[in-house]
Amino acid sequence: MGQFESVEEVIDFAIQREIESRDFYMKLAERMENPAMQKVFENFATEELGHKLKLEGIKRGQILLVPEQVKSLKIADYVVDVEPQPDMDYAEALVLAMRKEKAAYRLYLDLAAVGEDEELTDMFLSLAQEEAKHKLRFEIEYDDVVLKED
Repeated sequence: MGQFESVEEVIDFAIQREIESRDFYMKLAERMENPAMQKVFENFATEELGHKLKLEGIKRGQILLVPEQVKSLKIADYVVDVEPQPDMDYAEALVLAMRKEKAAYRLYLDLAAVGEDEELTDMFLSLAQEEAKHKLRFEIEYDDVVLKED
């Protein structure tokens, strides 16, 4: 992560990660042959864009986020890493999405841990919980669809 010289640099870093996440989900959506799965990833791209907009609002002093607790099924902790492929199946796409959300969650926890400003720490904790919600949604889908396929 490196050293940040200001709160603005920290927020800019987080904004860039959200842009990358949005692009990631849009590319993943384009690779999906299943229209329902394509829509799922397009929706996540939209949510990541929403995170970017929240961060920009926070940067302008217009938005304050409050952290909340989100549970986890911990499925992402036990599945094999998957690289994006044009022909990936639904299960592989879900694993990839879970891993991506888990990384975003950890990023925001790490940013919260180094913050000296209470409002900034709360903002990053709140964003971490939003990423945890995303991961949980993918875990639930994986549990409902992939693990029940027998």
